Amino acid sequence: MIDANRSSPDRQKKSQRSRLSAGLLLFRRKGEALEVLLAHPGGPFFARKDEGAWTIPKGEALPAEGLLTRAQIEFEEELGIRPSGKWIELGSIRQKGGKTGYAWAFEGDLPNSFQIKSNTFEIEWPPRSGKLREFPEINRAEFFREKIARRKMNPRQVPFLDRLLAVLRRNEEG
Repeated sequence: MIDANRSSPDRQKKSQRSRLSAGLLLFRRKGEALEVLLAHPGGPFFARKDEGAWTIPKGEALPAEGLLTRAQIEFEEELGIRPSGKWIELGSIRQKGGKTGYAWAFEGDLPNSFQIKSNTFEIEWPPRSGKLREFPEINRAEFFREKIARRKMNPRQVPFLDRLLAVLRRNEEG
């Protein structure tokens, strides 16, 4: 099991210049409603941000790395649970900073006893104070219905939700 409270050696090897990320979009059905799991970034920069700040659990990947495997590892590191299921490929998006993000969706739920167990990161805080502080990569994870998820999600990631809905509609019609 991955120690979700410490940075992995793989993560420490990754360069700041990594131009790829990979993530997973967990979804569940509640009656007729579809809900998706989004994560709220931890740390001081996102402390007072809500709409447009939530993200799918994801992380940086190296060019030669298997992207789905990296997405699974990141999900476990950020949430503390191992993902499993039938993977639905959602393709890629271009993120604001120019990085390319890849995602897969899978159907499931969080255990009733779920408590977030995210990796942490260290930054100088407050700025120019000379003091390093540790923060969780993810400080919250919640399921949101589609309409609310669209508002909460990083706008660049909304196409992942649209693609998931298109696949689910095709499967229902098919």
